[in-house]
Amino acid sequence: MQYPNRSQLTSIRWIGSVAIAVLFIAASMPAWTADNQTEEARVKSAGDVLQELLNGSNGIPMSTLNSSRCVIVLPSVKKAGFILGGEYGRGIMTCRSGENLTGRWSAPIMMQSSGGSVGLQAGGQATDFVILVMNDKGARAVMNGKAKLGADASVAAGPVGRDAEAATNASMSAEMLSYSHAKGAFAGVSLAGTSLGPDSGANEKLYGKKVTGEQIFSGQVQAPASASELLSLLQEKSPKTTAKE
Repeated sequence: MQYPNRSQLTSIRWIGSVAIAVLFIAASMPAWTADNQTEEARVKSAGDVLQELLNGSNGIPMSTLNSSRCVIVLPSVKKAGFILGGEYGRGIMTCRSGENLTGRWSAPIMMQSSGGSVGLQAGGQATDFVILVMNDKGARAVMNGKAKLGADASVAAGPVGRDAEAATNASMSAEMLSYSHAKGAFAGVSLAGTSLGPDSGANEKLYGKKVTGEQIFSGQVQAPASASELLSLLQEKSPKTTAKE
């Protein structure tokens, strides 16, 4: 029986290492694809939520949307996640581009939320939440890190109805206006105590690389196809802001 020499053993080890690496990559690809599809579905779901609320007769007032700098959508948030603290609400944020946040709507930044009293107000069913960010300070607070609403950024229940105005002092001065939507019912709701910030892992899965909220906002990545409905809707309904620079 002839045994392989040292050169042959080295070749065998190299081929074996390559084979193991190829198998590892192949095994990892389906998982990455599944994760990416999960984020894509979340972006699409956020667009569906916003479509309903902007086209409905009892949704977000257009004057309020036109005054906003960013829109955050958290679809299908469940009560248990907030009360037990073991889960997060997840969604997206898109902002008007440019230094003063007055341009076209940006590619979506994946977001996560936790804590606060939202679970107590939402009831047992899954609830959609929409948050309008009304000024630059509020936008930067959530874009660059975890911001606690009511502490790092003021928040108030938003006005409801197509022709409604932000009549109260609280809503007129708040950096964010928040809404809830469940089983067809839409209402302003306070999200004080809720923490909001970019979901780094979800952003990496969606865009295929590590990217910060600021980098996404500044146009360093291209918006995914799943965001086309969301961004087209916002660009159609509110192409320009009426907020003062």
